[in-house]
Amino acid sequence: MNALPNTPPKHHALLICDLQRDFLDADGAHAPSGAGSAETAALPARVALLARALAAADGLVLESRFTLWPDARGEPMIAPHLLALRPFLRRGDFAPGSRGHGVVAVLAPHVHVCVDKVAYSAFFQTQLDWLLRHAGIRALSVCGIVTNGGVASTVREAHLREYPVEVLADGCAALTPGAHDSALADLRTVAAIGSVDAALARLPPPG
Repeated sequence: MNALPNTPPKHHALLICDLQRDFLDADGAHAPSGAGSAETAALPARVALLARALAAADGLVLESRFTLWPDARGEPMIAPHLLALRPFLRRGDFAPGSRGHGVVAVLAPHVHVCVDKVAYSAFFQTQLDWLLRHAGIRALSVCGIVTNGGVASTVREAHLREYPVEVLADGCAALTPGAHDSALADLRTVAAIGSVDAALARLPPPG
């Protein structure tokens, strides 16, 4: 796919995948993975520029939040394959309402709606599709972490649901630059590949 259709801002949504404190803070739940990088750390401030501008133009800004719902004993319910990848996760990590579950501070003021998810795709067993359709969304820009995980799964499902979708290449990051680049190459068959600056340039001037 080469480019998104020309869509008025009020019919355009920015979906930010998983830019949460537990993933990005130095003391967050995911810190023991050692997966932090300069590329990941730079994302919130860059994405916030677009989130603020799109919100000001009456576009919709959403955040997906990876969530570990507690069971009756307060222990996190997590799929076995995810626990195998993240064996360090403990009680209270990514828990609904916790500080770590929340959107990083620089983005939080610009997010209209949060969708809590339990797997990679922000569409899987969530109300995201309902929200987008009832808000009149006709095009979707996706960014966040990680490019070859939550971002890729969400973009592919958006394509299956017939949303015109783009990936903001410089608004995403993976554990390695190679994984990021490979994921973008794979996604070109189902999505446009754009940038934060290009998305900003499509918006009308403030005021």
